[in-house]
Amino acid sequence: MKLKPVRSKKDIRLGDSDAHVRGLDESDEEILEATEKEVGRISELQRVFYADARHALLIVLQGRDAAGKDGTIRKVFTAVNPQGCTVASFKAPTEIEARHDFLWRIHAQIPPRGMIGIFNRSHYEDILVPRVHKRLKKKEWSARYDQINDFEEMLAANGVVILKFMLHISRAEQKQRLEERLADPSKNWKFRVGDLDDRRQWPDFTKAYHGILANTSTEWAPWYIVPADAKHVRNWLVARTIADTLEDLKLRYPPADAEIVGIKVD
Repeated sequence: MKLKPVRSKKDIRLGDSDAHVRGLDESDEEILEATEKEVGRISELQRVFYADARHALLIVLQGRDAAGKDGTIRKVFTAVNPQGCTVASFKAPTEIEARHDFLWRIHAQIPPRGMIGIFNRSHYEDILVPRVHKRLKKKEWSARYDQINDFEEMLAANGVVILKFMLHISRAEQKQRLEERLADPSKNWKFRVGDLDDRRQWPDFTKAYHGILANTSTEWAPWYIVPADAKHVRNWLVARTIADTLEDLKLRYPPADAEIVGIKVD
């Protein structure tokens, strides 16, 4: 199985059954081994990516509460050199951020060439939340589709490779994970009462995600819908897509400066 980018509305399937891949068991050792292989590929390719420095790689992770954004980052990027990787998490805008356009704070976190940047939530929150909570009029949040597409096209034209993953979990799986989070002292600090409010608006968030996927999956910044009920399957699919993308860039180590070729160290 290999993730395919969203190319049209018919590719957007956000039902509960679409959050799970039949036949792939939670304890499938073959999938776990395959994930380790892909993580190793990413590690090897990142070394060349960093030295090559012709591209930046931006990974966008979106998903409902408890979809596994943190877990994906921990597993998929566990072997990446921290010197070549940054992680940005976007919460409610601060007072100064809210006084700028909604992409102002995003642009500041775009990785430079040679670096991998990971967004744990992203500029897409500025469509999801205002739409569902009715903080903006439809013409305002819908205009942001084109604004984001233009922004991402500009980034791509300047060497930023963009991959966007929507981690799709079912309502039942989210319920189980939220209950586990509440019962675990090492995780319950992450729980917000607002998580339950968002859960009550499940259909509205589904509609909002559908709109984002339908309007902002482009050739230069494609969306991938990741079945995320099974964590090991989620990690494997994301890791494979990233590794394949890096490999397709035909990375190379830069040649040594002519003045140092042939130098002998005494």
